[in-house]
Amino acid sequence: MGAGHGAGTTGATDTAAGRHSGGLKWALAMTSTFLVVEVIGGLWTGSLALLADAAHMLTDVGGLFLALVAIRFAARPATPQKTFGYVRMEVLSALANAVVLLLLTIYILYEAWQRFLAPPEILSGPMLVVAVVGLAVNLVSMRLLHAGSKESLNLKGAYFEVLADMLGSVGVILAALVIMFTGWALADPIIGAGIGLFIVPRTWILLKSAVIILMEGTPPEVDIGLLERGLLDLPGVTAVHDLHVWTLTSGFDSMSCHLVVDDIETRRDTLIAAQNSMREGFGITHTTIQIEDAALREAEGETHR
Repeated sequence: MGAGHGAGTTGATDTAAGRHSGGLKWALAMTSTFLVVEVIGGLWTGSLALLADAAHMLTDVGGLFLALVAIRFAARPATPQKTFGYVRMEVLSALANAVVLLLLTIYILYEAWQRFLAPPEILSGPMLVVAVVGLAVNLVSMRLLHAGSKESLNLKGAYFEVLADMLGSVGVILAALVIMFTGWALADPIIGAGIGLFIVPRTWILLKSAVIILMEGTPPEVDIGLLERGLLDLPGVTAVHDLHVWTLTSGFDSMSCHLVVDDIETRRDTLIAAQNSMREGFGITHTTIQIEDAALREAEGETHR
């Protein structure tokens, strides 16, 4: 008998990713520049650890680029065919990043196994220099992306990749020092395999989060039982049904439900109270709430028996 709607469409500057696009651009510029240096260094020194780190850096570049593309798409206005615009692009970007990282890890582990069987000669000095520079680049990039990673799934994916790269650089430094002082060449494939394995749990979390959003699952931070009880506790509400809570994109949750009230004349007050409850208790501002008359619903139920 009545419906309430919260906020409408959103643009790039309204999304979590859009607010942090400046840091994303700087991180992309630095990472792209150093990627070339690390690939050359890895080929020159013969280090799998460096090449594994370069491979991760390549996915960093791809991930950061996709994140920026997602933000640009999110800026496009809604259309009659796409009433929410393109805000879900960031979720697709995060999903692509996770899949690429998992495939890349498989390749790195394969290459590490080959090097266990036949360890190549490695130039530890240049390897150490390149790794130290890479560590500095990753630390700066992490600083630029840290704030946005707390708000945006897209930026969280990019941050995880840079984090893995940073730890990879530390691993390469350790491998270079071991080879430099002991001559133990197997340190390189061991560190290379470790770099690949480290990112798997974090990548899995990212992949799972993206899939939950695409499947329109309940956001992990929302207790659906608590939310339903809060609605039932509103004055005059006798039942709640067709309750759904889902995420459109990071920082943009939505809720829809039907509220059955014992006095339809109070529907406006009930609607306002429900919207306030969602906003203040769960941070959900985009709501679609249908108010139904308990007497009418009961009469309709009798008719269908």
